[in-house]
Amino acid sequence: RHQLVALLEDLVGTNRLTRSYAHLPLSTADEVATGHTVGWFQEWLAHHEPGSAYWVPDRDHRARVPEVIVPALLIGGWHDLFLASQLEDYAALRAAGRDPHLTLGPWTHTAPRLFGAAIGESLAWFRAHVTGDRSGLRTDPVRLYVQGAGEWRDYAAWPPPAVPTPLRLHADGTLSTDAPAASEPSVYSYDPADPTPGIGGPLLGQGAGPRNQKDVEARSDVLVFTSTALTEDLEVIGEVSARIHLRSSEEHTDLLLRLCDVDAKGRSVNVCDGLQRLVPGRFPVAADGSREVEIAMWPTAHRFRAGHRLRVQVASGSHPRFARNPGTGDPLGTATRLVVQHQEILHDPDHPSALILPVAG
Repeated sequence: RHQLVALLEDLVGTNRLTRSYAHLPLSTADEVATGHTVGWFQEWLAHHEPGSAYWVPDRDHRARVPEVIVPALLIGGWHDLFLASQLEDYAALRAAGRDPHLTLGPWTHTAPRLFGAAIGESLAWFRAHVTGDRSGLRTDPVRLYVQGAGEWRDYAAWPPPAVPTPLRLHADGTLSTDAPAASEPSVYSYDPADPTPGIGGPLLGQGAGPRNQKDVEARSDVLVFTSTALTEDLEVIGEVSARIHLRSSEEHTDLLLRLCDVDAKGRSVNVCDGLQRLVPGRFPVAADGSREVEIAMWPTAHRFRAGHRLRVQVASGSHPRFARNPGTGDPLGTATRLVVQHQEILHDPDHPSALILPVAG
């Protein structure tokens, strides 16, 4: 009986949460999900803009990371929601002359295997720095799990040496190192009333990590660009990024890129992604109305095997991981009016849209 009650409570909570994702305005979504107003959620909505004074110095402690003088061990996963922030902390410690150790595995934030690895490495870390017994520590401070290869690698630092390699988007839906030819833009429309869903990736809870992208890629508001089958393995280790030339009907819009691994049977699985929110003045507008948008994507270590293909999804949302962009510029918490955003992705010699991969040597 108690198990049945717990199950029903979970289902009710899940249904409420699902309804809250679709609810507008966001300022009352907490009431839909929980039945009452959530103070911290309201504060976050009121101060969601980057650089808001609300966060500094009492809530955002990034500036204090270089003050840390104790030995630091950082453990995370490639599909951990906090990976990017963790790597910022790692870089700050390195810049301050510290020698942090870093372990990144094929995990999400709540993966049991991450907890197991964290316990094992932490015990060895404390033993080394409390008793002086360093027998449990590795020689190189950085250990990375290379997805697709199924193996661990040790490095002197993050990111390891790599060659920035552009893969350019082409009008015929291909992805290659070739220079783009003269072409018309690829087009799609994003309707925030039916936001493009996100499947998998760095989430909390169920559904996180690598997932089949078939349903997302079948949508009319998603463009896909795919390479030919690889003749040899390709390893990508480091910070992935993109430079995309976008012309939009709206000044306020989002641009999302997702890198996927397509196996020999055609199954497309997400590797990493990134979203850039556009507002007036963030990226200069050219005479033809286009903007060159820079997108910092999620770090990764992944081997694309011979016979596989690389794929890039281009969209303007990944809901509910990212709050939908209403297209109006209205405040995030109070926006209710939704505007369809018509997008053009340019890929010609004057607008060479490209994904930038850190290809391992």
